[in-house]
Amino acid sequence: MSSGPSNQGSNPLGDALAMGKSAFLFAALFSLASNLLYLALPIYTSQIYSRVMSSHSGATLIVLTVGATIVFLVSGILDHFRTQVLINFSIAFDRRLASSTFAALFDLVVRRMGGSHAQALRDLDMVRSMIAGNGTAVLFDVPWIPVFMGILFIIDPWVGLLTFVGGVVLLILAYLQDRATHKAMKEQSQASLKSYSFTDAALRNAEIVRALGMLPTLGAAWAHFRQVALQMGVIANERGSFYSAAIRFIRMFMQIAIIALGAWLIIAGNIAPGLLFANMILSARALAPIDRIMGSWKALFEGVQSYRRLQDVLNKYEQPVPATQLPTPTGRITFEGVSFAPAGAATLVIANMNLLIQPGEMVGVIGPSGAGKSSMLRLMCGIWKPNTGAIRLDGADVYSWDRADFGKHVAYQPQDTELFAGTIRNNICRFSVDADDADIVAAAQAAGAHDLILRLPKGYETEIGESGVTLSAGQRQRVGLARTLYGNPKVIILDEPNANLDADGEAALLKALESAKERNATIVLVSHKPAMFASADKLLVLRNGMITQYGPREEVMRTLQGGQRPALQEVKS
Repeated sequence: MSSGPSNQGSNPLGDALAMGKSAFLFAALFSLASNLLYLALPIYTSQIYSRVMSSHSGATLIVLTVGATIVFLVSGILDHFRTQVLINFSIAFDRRLASSTFAALFDLVVRRMGGSHAQALRDLDMVRSMIAGNGTAVLFDVPWIPVFMGILFIIDPWVGLLTFVGGVVLLILAYLQDRATHKAMKEQSQASLKSYSFTDAALRNAEIVRALGMLPTLGAAWAHFRQVALQMGVIANERGSFYSAAIRFIRMFMQIAIIALGAWLIIAGNIAPGLLFANMILSARALAPIDRIMGSWKALFEGVQSYRRLQDVLNKYEQPVPATQLPTPTGRITFEGVSFAPAGAATLVIANMNLLIQPGEMVGVIGPSGAGKSSMLRLMCGIWKPNTGAIRLDGADVYSWDRADFGKHVAYQPQDTELFAGTIRNNICRFSVDADDADIVAAAQAAGAHDLILRLPKGYETEIGESGVTLSAGQRQRVGLARTLYGNPKVIILDEPNANLDADGEAALLKALESAKERNATIVLVSHKPAMFASADKLLVLRNGMITQYGPREEVMRTLQGGQRPALQEVKS
């Protein structure tokens, strides 16, 4: 199998946008038709002045009015179709990226890449809104600016020149406004993200925050980010306010100037009176896209920033390589020269580890705090990827194994049992929609949690709230053990599974381990209690990320209790 997934040469965002080529083409065609039909309005006003007003013909007025109405009805329908095309593509864009973005969040968190990755889902929403919003729709009208200006030049060069100069002035003001506000808006966005991220972290740890009286200090830290965001927002608004006022003045001045120039040209006999309002309409239409883009500038800016953040997240994501479904493993685990250091760590937490665990063996892992025990288990589960070497299950790299398939054969319970909002049933079967009730009950019975669950208000259908808040720590750990044993996995990896268990819970855990061992499951167990290793075949002693002893349980225990009593005390600590 491959040594690991890679996203080299992959551009998920670019691929998703490329999927919208036909949608953008149709949107452009609808814009073409809509803008051509818009020419009916200056033609209508010109005909009113040149034909209706001179002939006093009511019939001509009715025909022209009905015709113009039909034309603009069709134009409105085309604009609606353009909007629907962009909305439908934005939904397809979201569906194309949602799963990858969701998976990328977990990939980057387990790899401890840092950053507020949960923001990526909000960024995806922002990009989708930008695609479907007015900002993108108006971009299809921009190419028509020179067309309308060209028509104005044909009517009269002075009218075309005035409109052109007005458009240039508006663009210069828009550019200066962007330069004046860009840095402040970017810093505001970054500070807001830090504020939201800090708040999320504080809420996740609300109990310890309250217990240790940390709310004032955390509130002060949160307030700092909030204040920076507000301050940068004020700076951006103050700097942008002058340019916004100038832009509004130029827009109003252009309307007055076009009317005044048209009137002067009529007096001079250069154009017909009917073209006065036609000039005003065409000039306004030529400058409208610039005005609308400036009105949507903040949304477009935020959308572009979201796009860049989302692209950064997806570029870091190591997409899984399609893997052939492998047969059920026997449970043989090997470490082949494995070294590992988390991102940003200065030293290795696992150093050149070589290890063989035979199928059906139960191995106890002991060692002082910080020895690398939990890191070893995470590597064994394929959560982390080694810097060098490989961990293999029946010869296949555990990191490259298809995760859904891998989870059917290998079960893992970390030190802190995390449950999800939902029922106990859902948590035990890992939210599988086609889970068999008998398998769920069997897992709970194997974990010694069946009677405990039956005593709850609705048994297996009891809602446990976010993170299992309605359960005690011991109850959560026993439900977590049932989830671990669900489906009779071939390999069971446990990290301090008895940390929150009482005597009855610990007895149930030992019984569950004996039952798993009887069905020839491979078990790897970390614990500080020697009693947990009563059924272990071997013990492994870990220090500073290196194996110092590994062998039959009795032999290692004699060594620890005999010549290395201080070491044993350290292991028990």
